[in-house]
Amino acid sequence: MQTHTSLALDTLLYEVRGSIALITLNRPERMNTLGGTMKPDLARAFFELARADGRVRAVLLTGSGDRAFCAGADIKERAGGEIAGADYFVAQKATHDLFRNIEEFEKPVIAAINGVALGGGLELALCCDLRIASATARVGLPEIKLGVIPAAGGTQRLPRLIGEARAKELILTAEHIDAETALRYGIVSRVLPPDALLPAALTLAQRIAELPPLAVRFAKRAINRGMQTDLDSGLEYERYAAAMLIDSDDRKEGMRAFVEKRKPVFTGR
Repeated sequence: MQTHTSLALDTLLYEVRGSIALITLNRPERMNTLGGTMKPDLARAFFELARADGRVRAVLLTGSGDRAFCAGADIKERAGGEIAGADYFVAQKATHDLFRNIEEFEKPVIAAINGVALGGGLELALCCDLRIASATARVGLPEIKLGVIPAAGGTQRLPRLIGEARAKELILTAEHIDAETALRYGIVSRVLPPDALLPAALTLAQRIAELPPLAVRFAKRAINRGMQTDLDSGLEYERYAAAMLIDSDDRKEGMRAFVEKRKPVFTGR
């Protein structure tokens, strides 16, 4: 079976390393901004390539170069355009749907923030399950400086992640914060030297990829669902997810391997 695949799309690179799909935003001359065909390319990478590939058990998202993960919208592309409010309201639904689908993607997604993650770049990272950062990274939602607001989920996901007060401070001041502050706030879970970021992200992705895929999928969904609802509803979904797994081949294999003191072989069934 083929274990390595590489594909260059217009604005990103897609590569499969063993059981990890590595998606690299690849507009370094434009700080990997979300312009050109970046959004449809992301949709293709996630929902056509990684979803359909049975080898892939985790996705790693990063940016090319050492300056930017993603600096958000391509302002140079947008600056000359005009759009009516009603038309923008309809058009922005496509971005919300794309980011929401990445957030709910059935395989775990890790963001390796290798440089600045600003505006839509940070909003994209907030859709990932885990975020780790280079010590040189800076993050922020500076849209208010341009007379707009974070409108790709930033006003909703950031407060849910770090609390209302800190999120308001970041959004209302348009402040950029460094990696250590992002770690303290809980935006990222680790900060690493720049040359250690990708190896650490791949190791983290591989650790998850070696675990039972169904259990990983349902655990992710239970957490996501629980964060959006009341405790009783969250517990009910947790019970449902546990029931879906109880007669799976992977649960039986995990139990057998534990008793037999051997490494389990999980198939995702």
